[in-house]
Amino acid sequence: MESANEENILDIIRKLNEIDFINPEDIPNIDLYMDQVTTFMNEHLAACKRNDDEKILTKTMINNYTKNDILPPPIKKKYSKEHMNLLIFLYYFKSTLSMNDIQKLFTPLTEMFYDGHSKDMSIEDIYAAIFRMERIQTDNITKEILRRYKHSQNLFPNVKNEEESEFLSRFAFICLLSFDAYLKKQLVERLIDETLSNTEDAKEK
Repeated sequence: MESANEENILDIIRKLNEIDFINPEDIPNIDLYMDQVTTFMNEHLAACKRNDDEKILTKTMINNYTKNDILPPPIKKKYSKEHMNLLIFLYYFKSTLSMNDIQKLFTPLTEMFYDGHSKDMSIEDIYAAIFRMERIQTDNITKEILRRYKHSQNLFPNVKNEEESEFLSRFAFICLLSFDAYLKKQLVERLIDETLSNTEDAKEK
């Protein structure tokens, strides 16, 4: 029989499937005012909140993104569907990347593809393609996390005390996940630096 601790962990892993990008079809095709933007984001990303008091997106956040040239300014105080796509990306990026790194990534993204700059691809097209990819990957990632959890349960077979054993198993699981997140963060930061370098080289040419 599974312990309460194990059942709790497995329940958290199962709930990962609830954390997802917003479906492109759910994003309004009309321009929205600030209050409408924050309401939409807070409602559609509620599954991502750690606690009920957490705010997914606030007016201050949006204004700061605009002031720092990360998000294009609204038109007549209204935000387009492209703005919404970018804000959703921003929500996920801000949990792991610095504002400086996000700016490095968003500058070429908006310069190339925002507001019809590219004949081949729009911000909406990019969001839709990544949404489809993430839907496929969520199940694979969940299975990999479950595999790591099962592995962490067998690291300390000599510990007989149940409380100590459960703590060490959870600690090991957290270590495995944290190291994985650390390596991926290192990779992302290096990719961003390389992207910025390549973009600047292209501008110079």
